[in-house]
Amino acid sequence: MFDIITGSVTNGVPSFGGFLICTICSLAFGLIVSLSYMFHNKYSKSLAVTLVLLPATVQIIIMLVNGNIGAGVAVAGAFSLVRFRSIPGSARDICSLFFAMALGFVTGMGYIFYAFTFMLLLSGASLLLTRLHYGQGATDTRVLRITIPESLDYDNLFDDVLVKYTRSAELDKVKTTNMGSLYELTYSIRLKTDLMPKAFIDELRCRNGNLNIMLGREQLGREEL
Repeated sequence: MFDIITGSVTNGVPSFGGFLICTICSLAFGLIVSLSYMFHNKYSKSLAVTLVLLPATVQIIIMLVNGNIGAGVAVAGAFSLVRFRSIPGSARDICSLFFAMALGFVTGMGYIFYAFTFMLLLSGASLLLTRLHYGQGATDTRVLRITIPESLDYDNLFDDVLVKYTRSAELDKVKTTNMGSLYELTYSIRLKTDLMPKAFIDELRCRNGNLNIMLGREQLGREEL
């Protein structure tokens, strides 16, 4: 009985009934992958729709070229003529695309049970790790950018103010601006309170000659593999 459940729906010979079963399952699995990807994650509509349709797309290709070397070579040649252009994705975007493609490969071979099990395990792991905020750094870090005249020595210039209002502060970067007449200091700080006190900004303004000051949450770039 278990062998029947875990066996291939197509048995190596594509049929219309097997095609419908595999396609419906591929779309359902793709929908679940898309929902797990969107859970507590920034996403675009195009990628969310792609994750739903990608397993069925891969499945039909695998199903039709299964065991046919000539058709496989023709499909590979056709895909080699297509150039895919898109903006760089995050590590999670790429992983979700591979996840959807893998489901398409499995359903294309007719192994619906294995695809279902694979989908449950990886989707569950993704939801659990997201829920537990696995790999997430400190969320109370702020970025402080202060512009000062070139006449000022930035070493220890704001140390007493930072000690007064922050739990930790580290100077990450110094760069020149405005044709070298100004310096821009970039700090990573952790405030003693969740609020951004006006007095903190005012004291910094008194030190930097009322030039630009920017205080905000740290903007993480796109994740890289």
